[in-house]
Amino acid sequence: MNIEQIYTGCLAQGAYYIESEGEVAIIDPLREIKPYIDRAKRDDATIKYIFETHFHADFVSGHVTLGKETGAPIIFGPNANPSFDAIIAEDEQEFTLGKVTILALHTPGHTMESTTYLLRDENGKDHAIFSGDTLFLGDVGRPDLAQKMGVLTEKDLAGYLYDSLRTKIMPLADDVIVYPAHGAGSACGKNMMKETVDSLGNQKQMNYALRADMTKDEFVAEVIDGLLPPPQYFPLNVKMNKEGYEDIDEVLKKGTRALSPKAFEAVATESGAVVLDVRHQDDFAKGHIPRSIFIGLDGSFAPWVGALIADVKQPILLVADPGREEEAVTRLSRVGFDHTLGYLEGGFQAWKQMMNEYDTVSSVSAIKFENEFDAEKKVVFDVRKESEYLSEHIIGATNTPLDFLNDHLGAFPDDEPFFVHCAGGYRSMIAASILKSRGIHNLVDVQGGFKDIKETAIPVSAFVCPTTL
Repeated sequence: MNIEQIYTGCLAQGAYYIESEGEVAIIDPLREIKPYIDRAKRDDATIKYIFETHFHADFVSGHVTLGKETGAPIIFGPNANPSFDAIIAEDEQEFTLGKVTILALHTPGHTMESTTYLLRDENGKDHAIFSGDTLFLGDVGRPDLAQKMGVLTEKDLAGYLYDSLRTKIMPLADDVIVYPAHGAGSACGKNMMKETVDSLGNQKQMNYALRADMTKDEFVAEVIDGLLPPPQYFPLNVKMNKEGYEDIDEVLKKGTRALSPKAFEAVATESGAVVLDVRHQDDFAKGHIPRSIFIGLDGSFAPWVGALIADVKQPILLVADPGREEEAVTRLSRVGFDHTLGYLEGGFQAWKQMMNEYDTVSSVSAIKFENEFDAEKKVVFDVRKESEYLSEHIIGATNTPLDFLNDHLGAFPDDEPFFVHCAGGYRSMIAASILKSRGIHNLVDVQGGFKDIKETAIPVSAFVCPTTL
């Protein structure tokens, strides 16, 4: 038996490859399926099953294309009703894979079809669970994504989740390995560990949601406490995962079309496309196409695209470093953005060489910011999450979280310079690009963000959040 976790850091997502005696099961595959097919070929093995733990909201899974390419059946748990052919497993239904067995444990709560897959070795011993979004390391899946027209509330779903954990997962032995669908950084939970594999016994000890003496009311209150609104693209990804989607090869073919600066400008005008600049933030600051939006590939690219570009059908034109165009289209498709129309051939340098108009972002180092800072006179906006701001922030700074920047546009002055910063410089440059695209140009970005600011003498306010027991 061989188990391989295929972890994609930019999505904080874990897919799984399980092989026994030449038969393979894939759990929660990413949209680009070639790595799974190539891996099976190297093992001289056949992909027998494609298991989905639920209809994912934060990424588009590869189940539809993988099933088409391999002929392997797609398996969901009870209550799933996809638009394509699939096996809808009954609770505790067994699937044989070589010498091992995979048992479907229906664990509703995150969604009503959520299912945990229990792997038993050739001796029938419980070996591991693939828990999807039911159980994370340090947390559990948020129960507010599957509310249906008032029939189910987040409290109802949290109650289902409490029962699922205590009847299906917590009775398992402590040495069972937990393989979750996500880790720290995912919007599907709020308190996940950076580790991606753990024992169930350790989770019983340290995961707040698995406390043995916890009542259902206590569980419900703690699970829903502090939940931020989910990103707007989540229900659109659920729809794609449930109803099907275009093959990624076709998406790549359309999205990797090279456009000269003149053709690029024409397509942008005709289509109303968002010009998305995916280079490093420092390069964007030095020069970019006016009104383009920066979201760099070298950060949490796909989740921020999903959070800030509301409609997955929005046409997109790319400005990328030469050689990274296909990577950008691929990563956009992972979160359902399939309407990339092409990229600027030759990158931003080609745009400049044609003597086209371009814009810049004013920026200063943390040291220069310290010299210019005056809490009485300088306006500072902190675009980190509220929890980061509450933990520690510059005295006098206003918190305008990047996720909800559009809700705060009226707070930014239009008659005087102001500073904007995040933790390290990535999010503040995204914020700067959004503000400039809306005609707000009197901003100054603080390079290095709060990380560098803390090393200066600027007064910082610290706040320690109380621990919930």
